[in-house]
Amino acid sequence: MPEAAPTPRPSRCPICGKPTAEKLRPFCSRRCADIDLNRWLSGVYAVPGKPEEAEDETPPGKPASDQE
Repeated sequence: MPEAAPTPRPSRCPICGKPTAEKLRPFCSRRCADIDLNRWLSGVYAVPGKPEEAEDETPPGKPASDQE
């Protein structure tokens, strides 16, 4: 006897936790989508990266006396 496929759990809005609207997925409303956009634009969310070196600094592993 074949088993029934598991029922997919309804996804939740990452902002407020309400069920998502198909049209605005992954959000439940335009308001939550706008809140998320504002967080990206204001720098609340950030993708980590390695720190940048200043041009006048010595690169790591290279003694200062070797610079020209």
